[in-house]
Amino acid sequence: MSTPALFEPEVPAATTAAGPRPTPGISLTVYGLPAPQGSKRHVGNGVMIESSKKVKPWRQDVKQAALDAVQGLTDWTPLDGPLVASMVFTFARPKGHYRTGRNAHLLRDAAPPRPHGMPDLSKILRSTEDALKGIVWADDARVVGYGRLGKFYAGTDVPDVLSMPGCVIRVWPLDEAVTG
Repeated sequence: MSTPALFEPEVPAATTAAGPRPTPGISLTVYGLPAPQGSKRHVGNGVMIESSKKVKPWRQDVKQAALDAVQGLTDWTPLDGPLVASMVFTFARPKGHYRTGRNAHLLRDAAPPRPHGMPDLSKILRSTEDALKGIVWADDARVVGYGRLGKFYAGTDVPDVLSMPGCVIRVWPLDEAVTG
């Protein structure tokens, strides 16, 4: 399930003869467990397979959310040229982060504020970028920078952090008037 929307990125507007014009971007929400694109394994005859079994369902979730998002937009073509993206990944907290008994709803004092173990941020970013190719952008090589990028636990009071595992993705063209 996704929430498609065009949004106005937090970058200065381009100037046209008619005055300032905001550069539109696209926003989508993906629900599912973010999975890393890990190493590939050789199985013979030149065939390589993904070593993580979780990456295929994650890519399918991302691809479906992207298709749902662009389906409602008229005349959509994948973004091309220099792009900026924001990806906020949400993970469920492990049960071990919580206390027990009548305090089971409270976090332990030693519970980390953000996920800092597996999966690697760079690897979940890679699997997510690859799934958006041809739908949101022409190629992930077009991404020249990131606005927000991070891993958070569900329920954290931070913008774009979901109440369940998934990711909020925002992509917008880098405005040449901004870059100079």
